Amino acid sequence: MSEKVFGLKPNMPLLHQVVVGLMANSRTVIAHTKGRAEVRGGGRKPWKQKGTGRARVGSSRSPLWKGGGVTFGPTNERNFSVKINDKMKRKAMCIVLSDKVNDKNLILLDDLKISEYKTKAFDQMVANFSKKVLTLDEKAKRSFLIVNYQQDNHLSYSARNLSGVKVINFENLNIIDILQYKYLILTADAVNILNERYSAKN
Repeated sequence: MSEKVFGLKPNMPLLHQVVVGLMANSRTVIAHTKGRAEVRGGGRKPWKQKGTGRARVGSSRSPLWKGGGVTFGPTNERNFSVKINDKMKRKAMCIVLSDKVNDKNLILLDDLKISEYKTKAFDQMVANFSKKVLTLDEKAKRSFLIVNYQQDNHLSYSARNLSGVKVINFENLNIIDILQYKYLILTADAVNILNERYSAKN
């Protein structure tokens, strides 16, 4: 395990900046209000321009009217994306990995395989991890992020219904998941790739 990857000192301002940026980039814009050009109706001029004594108006879908468009409301065209430098993301990844090592929340395995689609068998395997690393108070709220070097459908399908356990492929490893789960489980192949990928660039 390289010191450049698993032995860095914490840098909380950098980590906070990267996490906020990642969450902003993954944000889905949901809120959307319709303007006067989007609401239904209003194609006909309500009354003639002159001679009625009332104020002139061109459409009943004006923001001043009930049922009209919204002025300056939120739209789905908003952009919350934040630019994050690659160097910052690499450094933040190494910081969270180093934190797992410092807190003794990193579990290393030679290999991790399961021969069948069996949630009960996988749950028993996770229970064996829990006996060794979890205290009595933590056993009711286990929190494991399992990272496998290669895509294994047996693992992913067997674990998807278990609470407190998430299995991801190595290529999908990200800072947000590492921070959300207390214990990180890596295979030896995954550690070797992490050393090669981040040691030369830090």
